[in-house]
Amino acid sequence: MIKELPKHKQLILFDGVCNLCNSSVQFVIKHDKKNVFMFAPLQGEVGQQIINHYNLDTSNTDSILLYSKDTGLKIKSTAALHIAKHLGFPSNVIAVFLIIPKFIRDWVYDFVAKNRYKWYGKQEACMIPTPDLKAKFLD
Repeated sequence: MIKELPKHKQLILFDGVCNLCNSSVQFVIKHDKKNVFMFAPLQGEVGQQIINHYNLDTSNTDSILLYSKDTGLKIKSTAALHIAKHLGFPSNVIAVFLIIPKFIRDWVYDFVAKNRYKWYGKQEACMIPTPDLKAKFLD
């Protein structure tokens, strides 16, 4: 589906105008020692391709998605915890929360997602990566 994504990479789709999401992307970039992840805003062309391909309701899933050619699409808390799993110690330890039933994890996730603009703010436009990070982003 996404030709630009190398087979060994995973793509994090994020809300490009959300300050919490942008801070999370910066955190992942800093801690992605194995260079596993690439990034694309949900509002961009690649994000819209995936949303349309999986027929996602963006009013229900609008903050973070994890796509891989091997495993398909993960959403909400499952996506966040699978991302953390690849970041190395101590961040990877929170992946233990995958044992908690999804409906409980997603309830907490949805609560934070619903309030993220109020708590962390919102930008007028999507984040523009610096030239040295440009290779990690798809549009």
